[in-house]
Amino acid sequence: MSPCIGCGTVFSYNPMLVPSCSAVTGKREPICADCVERVNPMRIKNGLEPIVPHPDAYEPCDESVLSND
Repeated sequence: MSPCIGCGTVFSYNPMLVPSCSAVTGKREPICADCVERVNPMRIKNGLEPIVPHPDAYEPCDESVLSND
């Protein structure tokens, strides 16, 4: 869990699958589903592909997936 880079709402997600953005801080930060829905019309208007989150992006993952071992 952490705050969304777009709106600041704390949300849970799978860090391996969640959409992220580096425009604000210079490093990849997670974006909540509500913000994805808000930015997609502007992306399309600007000729960019919409963000399509992975189906499990906002589901928790097992810690073993995150291990570097």
